[in-house]
Amino acid sequence: AVHGLVVEYLPLDYKELNIDVDRAKAKIEKLANEGRPPKLVMFGASVFPFPHPVKELADTLHSVGATVGYDAAHVAGLIAGKQFQDPLREGADVVSLSTHKTFFGPQHGGVLSWERHADKIKRATFPGMVSNHHLHAVAGVTIACAELLAFGEEYAGQVVRNARALAQALYERGFNVLAEHKGFTRSHVILIDITKYGDGGTIEETLEKANIIINRNLLPWDIKEGRHFMHPGGIRLGVSEITRLGMRESEMTEIAEFMKRVVIDKEPPEKVKADVVEFRKNYQKVHYCFENATEAYKYIRIR
Repeated sequence: AVHGLVVEYLPLDYKELNIDVDRAKAKIEKLANEGRPPKLVMFGASVFPFPHPVKELADTLHSVGATVGYDAAHVAGLIAGKQFQDPLREGADVVSLSTHKTFFGPQHGGVLSWERHADKIKRATFPGMVSNHHLHAVAGVTIACAELLAFGEEYAGQVVRNARALAQALYERGFNVLAEHKGFTRSHVILIDITKYGDGGTIEETLEKANIIINRNLLPWDIKEGRHFMHPGGIRLGVSEITRLGMRESEMTEIAEFMKRVVIDKEPPEKVKADVVEFRKNYQKVHYCFENATEAYKYIRIR
């Protein structure tokens, strides 16, 4: 919009926490009939519990001449671990990603696409948009890629199992975890309507005092109900980091109990913090990675 482009939004189904396919098709066709067909349509979200309907909408989008983009910043590691959707093979033309979220490497980025788009993307990227590729981080990204090849499926599978286990444990303890009817999540993240106990900003700050780090998060309907991002109605939890520390489903139950004690039972956060610190002492080793440089360099071929 800053550059004079007209931005339209795909209709959402709030209950499903996803794009409404039928309404989206109708909107795409309506815009095309008005002589305003979309040029670029982006899938992706900062709260990404379920795969987006790329396959269901790709043909409709391509029929009106749109390029289909997919922002995999939050879910790239799950895609690499074969536990999420495969956007390119479902119809996306371009996939952008970050290498420091579920894809567990240093801060960097990448673009995946088909050969027919490669030259155009390369020219637009350099020198069009970036001046260099931050060479100091390339070796780290390379090792992260190698680790995903070696451990990605096991890691990503445990991430999804942990997310669903944590969601279930929280739900059973009185938290309003969204999308219960479809298993809460198919990714690393869960979304909770926290308005029964306060606002997301206050809950975030209170949990931090107990050494529990979560994110405040707007719910899809918050703006209409007069809330804003500093004090939204929701909180967002991700399990990638605790999974890499070796935690599994049973530990999710313990974490849910810590959160209940702070948020629902109103125990002093400082008291819960002592138990969290003691709990955390058992998880000091990073998993799903190479133990030494020799293992890592087996995967690297220098040209």
